[in-house]
Amino acid sequence: MARAAKIVMYTTPWCGYCAAAKKLLGSKQAAYDDIDVGSDRTQLQNMIDLCGGRTVPQIFINDQAIGGYDDIAALDANGELDGLLDQAPPTD
Repeated sequence: MARAAKIVMYTTPWCGYCAAAKKLLGSKQAAYDDIDVGSDRTQLQNMIDLCGGRTVPQIFINDQAIGGYDDIAALDANGELDGLLDQAPPTD
């Protein structure tokens, strides 16, 4: 079952927490846009501007900043992640 939410994740290739977040979203059959900020300073600055953080991963669901791996794992443990993943993004 494909998920309705628009998911964007800012990552680096060497980040273990990024790999864990990708694995969790993959287990939920949630497609996401993966933006590598490790080698792209413009995307890194975009991420910082959006959430104020410099750590990865930074995960956005339907343009809402969720946080990092610990945050998404907590949402999953509390049973809240599936509901977020099933919400379609708002239309402009």
